[in-house]
Amino acid sequence: MCGRFALTLPTDAMAALFGAIPANDLPRVPNFNICPTNSVHVVWTGEGRRLSAMRWGFLPFWYKSPTDGPLLINARAETLAEKPAFRAAARERRCLIPATGFYEWTKTPDGARLPWYIHRRDEAPLAFAGVWQDWGEDGLPTCAIVTCGANESMSAIHHRMPVVLEQDDWGKWLGEEGHGAAVLMQPAGEDILTFHRVDPKVNSNRASGPQLIDPLPGGRRPAEPLRGA
Repeated sequence: MCGRFALTLPTDAMAALFGAIPANDLPRVPNFNICPTNSVHVVWTGEGRRLSAMRWGFLPFWYKSPTDGPLLINARAETLAEKPAFRAAARERRCLIPATGFYEWTKTPDGARLPWYIHRRDEAPLAFAGVWQDWGEDGLPTCAIVTCGANESMSAIHHRMPVVLEQDDWGKWLGEEGHGAAVLMQPAGEDILTFHRVDPKVNSNRASGPQLIDPLPGGRRPAEPLRGA
């Protein structure tokens, strides 16, 4: 699962990294607390790569309003090609969703939610696999992050994680290099990501600022799998 993430890369650097033409209405960065239904940066292919703003929360064409059904911020890799909401997008409208890191939560025995910040060990930006679709008469662009089962280290926090794509695989996921995107929907290697505890202030979707991703003093990696929030 991925329910909150951060993005600190400047727009011009993002466009250069992904080789994409940026739109004029992109969300402001940095943003250390990107939440569902927010406008997010998305890289997609349409007469070349484009960097556009989309609503994080995929809206199937049959929704009569944005609240007509469940909020689809994630799409499970295992059923992506089968679910009516996602199967057309899985074939025709795959995208990349840039991030600097993302949050997950564990719970203490008394029910307190403990946030963790997950990012690349090499501090490079992340590229989540995503799918997108325009919705409604006005063609509101919407997207969801593709998730898979967690790798061994991440399973200490949560049983699922976003599909993180390496740069060599971006073109294949976007459909620029023929078929074979399905094989990319695997958990990141054990040496790719690391994580640390952060302040519970991020539990609020109104929290903001770079301090949200700072390591919490004394916050240790869990030695054993914990119960995900």
